[in-house]
Amino acid sequence: MLAACDRGEEDRGADQAVVARTAEADLPAWLSPTDGTDPARWLAGREAGHTLPADAEPVRAIRAALTGARDGFIEDPRMIANRTVQLGQMLAEVGKGEGYGALIDGFGRVAARRGRHKSLYGEMCQHYFNTRNRGLDHAAALAELAAHIARPPGAAGAP
Repeated sequence: MLAACDRGEEDRGADQAVVARTAEADLPAWLSPTDGTDPARWLAGREAGHTLPADAEPVRAIRAALTGARDGFIEDPRMIANRTVQLGQMLAEVGKGEGYGALIDGFGRVAARRGRHKSLYGEMCQHYFNTRNRGLDHAAALAELAAHIARPPGAAGAP
């Protein structure tokens, strides 16, 4: 009996080594279309600078943000995660870093104002970056995004 228990501990250690070699543990630069990595775990890990367990609070928070934004955007969670990292890098380069969850939550709230019409996450990222680069803070940039989206097509300044 005891020998079997001891062996279980050894096997668990071997299993953990295998898990550590998965793509998720490597935190790839981007999630490819065929990547099976959980976008929330990848994004939270990228923000933390290391892999995180699937049930870690930052992962749960990012997962909730992605879930909340799902209905507002054409892009899938993988693409939203990729675009969020890209935007985060661009913002950091100009000294205006912002948390990934705050970006997704904010954009999700803005997109929800469109009702049944979905938004393009990548387009929203670019508009947000341009707005922040003009000196607006996060809240003001989101307000401008919301005003931009509220304009009917064909109106002055509308997309």
